Amino acid sequence: MRKMVKSIILRLSMLFFFFIIGCKQGDYIPKPDGQVRLEYPTPHYILFQPGNCPFEFEYSSLVKVIDRNKDCWFNLSYPKMKGTVHLTYSDVTGNLPDLLKEAQKLVYEHTIKANSIKAKSFSYPEKNIYGNLYRLGGESASNIQFYVTDSVKHFLSGNVYFKVQPKPDSLQPAVEYVEKDIIKMIETTTWKY
Repeated sequence: MRKMVKSIILRLSMLFFFFIIGCKQGDYIPKPDGQVRLEYPTPHYILFQPGNCPFEFEYSSLVKVIDRNKDCWFNLSYPKMKGTVHLTYSDVTGNLPDLLKEAQKLVYEHTIKANSIKAKSFSYPEKNIYGNLYRLGGESASNIQFYVTDSVKHFLSGNVYFKVQPKPDSLQPAVEYVEKDIIKMIETTTWKY
């Protein structure tokens, strides 16, 4: 009986000890909600040859191409990422400065929510490829905008939108993945004359 009483007293003491420690006042810092780690497969690239359009390039096999029913305007949809690259083609007919201004204007319209804009230039004179890619940081609606041109006859521009709330930390893997695909697209663009 004595052992049983000692055992009960010991258990009650331990319970009281843990209760006192657990109820200690202090600063409580909640843990942030965890985000799912997104990993995407290694891309395999396919040549995009849109019928009567004067350009072609390589794009990821994860993409679903959607014709926007305008001359050489397409959406490259990433269904698993809920992202879309909107492509717009324009003929250059002495209006290159206007096309460049419009492309840059679209980038800088996002400065309301973007906390940074990083530009990367491309120049491949042997292929008549010149362009810029803009990576917008922060809670911008569009994360990437770009254009590529031969500066004489062709101008292809695009922007990336995700159909999710713009949370930079959780979107970053998808944005980086799509950015690599766009760089591949720019590097493999060829013009038809």
